[in-house]
Amino acid sequence: SNSTSNIGSPWNVERQFYNHISKEMKTMGIVDYMGKDNRNTQENMNPEDEVDEFLGRAIDARSIDRLRSEHVRKFLLTFRKPELEKKYSKEVDDRFGAYVACSCLVFLFICCIQITIVPHSTLMLGFYLSCLLVLVSVLFVSTIYCCVKLFPRPLQRLSKKIVQSKLNSTIVGVFTISLVFLSAFVNMFVCSNQDLRVCVAEEYNTKPGNVNACHIANSYANYSLDVETGLCGGEQPNCNFPEYFTYCVLLSLLACAVFLQISSIGKLVLMLLIELVYIIMMEVPGATLFDNADLLVTANSLNPTNGTWTCSLKFSKVALKIMTPIVITVFVLALYLHAQQVESTARLDFLWKLQATEEKEEMEELQAYNRRLLHNILPKDVAAHFLARERRNDELYYQSCECVAVMFASISNFSEFYVELEANNEGVECLRLLNEIIADFDEIISEEQFRQLEKIKTIGSTYMAASGLNDSTYDKVGKTHIKALADYAMRLMDQMKYINEHSFNNFQMKIGLNIGPVVAGVIGARKPQYDIWGNTVNVASRMDSTGVPDRIQVTTDLYQVLSAESYHLEYRGLVKVKGKGEMCTYFLNEGPDIS
Repeated sequence: SNSTSNIGSPWNVERQFYNHISKEMKTMGIVDYMGKDNRNTQENMNPEDEVDEFLGRAIDARSIDRLRSEHVRKFLLTFRKPELEKKYSKEVDDRFGAYVACSCLVFLFICCIQITIVPHSTLMLGFYLSCLLVLVSVLFVSTIYCCVKLFPRPLQRLSKKIVQSKLNSTIVGVFTISLVFLSAFVNMFVCSNQDLRVCVAEEYNTKPGNVNACHIANSYANYSLDVETGLCGGEQPNCNFPEYFTYCVLLSLLACAVFLQISSIGKLVLMLLIELVYIIMMEVPGATLFDNADLLVTANSLNPTNGTWTCSLKFSKVALKIMTPIVITVFVLALYLHAQQVESTARLDFLWKLQATEEKEEMEELQAYNRRLLHNILPKDVAAHFLARERRNDELYYQSCECVAVMFASISNFSEFYVELEANNEGVECLRLLNEIIADFDEIISEEQFRQLEKIKTIGSTYMAASGLNDSTYDKVGKTHIKALADYAMRLMDQMKYINEHSFNNFQMKIGLNIGPVVAGVIGARKPQYDIWGNTVNVASRMDSTGVPDRIQVTTDLYQVLSAESYHLEYRGLVKVKGKGEMCTYFLNEGPDIS
């Protein structure tokens, strides 16, 4: 992006690229967005923003359908793969306490409705107080999970056992819904079940089937919706508005909908069971309750004429016994569709979460791999500098080093060994052996005792390394980084002898060492290369090129450091060095004696 930003005119292919993307979007079903109403908006947008928006729309339109078809069954909404279903079942829903709280709130609404509409009784008081105590206990145990440390351990274990287990939380949820449902119609049992048609039929000396609203309106007993005493002389109170029991049952179905951890099929079965139980209670023991209410409502709607009630036997009102099951069934289906949508969204969110987790892990693995790859190209401290976010892209990295030990190690007769013949696969086998040799050198330099060393590069069959390039490896007082490079040079000589013995070759290695100041840095925007420069590097290279096979040649400066550390060195004499004239050099024979 930096290279293209310096060009004066913008890239003239952007518009054609956008047109190609638009065609692709058309094939993906994003045709409506290309209508005339949106063209003016598109023309004002940046082409890159247009592409991003179209891609986003295409991804949103396709990914949901694709995920549903590939992973989720249509009706059951279960995952096709058992391992996915097992993972999903182990998901913990921390909001279980909120679900119970919503159920308690629905219970309180039902209590308020029933206390206001239904005649009071001992059953009402005792049942509601018992339910309230149980629901509050369940709510208390469920909410402990959110603040576990504030309560005793037995309660903590109980709360975790309920919330963290999908089976246990479902059982507790069904129990809570059952209590709310029972509270919706339990007061039906205290209402009068006297059949109003029977009482009026006795008054008119006719059959109960012939009684209609006109008879109720003209009855001397003066039956109406305001009468709270028992019908036909009974002692039980009248429940003249039984439709409120139905309203309360609908509220209990809402309590069923709030428990999101219950599957949509489970909710459907539970709601149908609730509907079935209520319809049975309404049609068998509570049938007279709804029939009486229909008669009283119809009779109350009649208008008297000249002091008498004029009636028509044709009534348009639908009986509550017929209307109530229809209303509940429609409500159950609506809640089931809502539950399906919620569960489908939850399962898709779970899939996206899994994908995001996997992508994050892959990204972290890729990032770690890239870091390892970068550390193989650049030293760790240099790589950390380039990975820093506050670094400018055009910033040059360099570092002046005060005292660095530099080594050049070359296989002097490798050019004689390298021959391109058909027998060695046109020289590939020669390169394979060289790669194994260099890999052995790399393995040695990665040992803990050589942690102060840094491989710089390989040039043909020449291996270049240095020590003391940063603060963590530079030992100004003890000069340990210099001794480490000398030990490494001797290890390379021993390794080359081992390679010759096992490969039946006669490779000869020359090694040159020098110490002094250098400048380290990274060169190149593409394929960057870490390298060191300075007179010290040039002299170390000359120590290698003017050296003797199977010997380690060092300068006078390095001789003074190593001889002070009891290394065994041999005076070679004056050596003519290109660009330096004659220099006094030494051979490093072995390290200090082990006392």
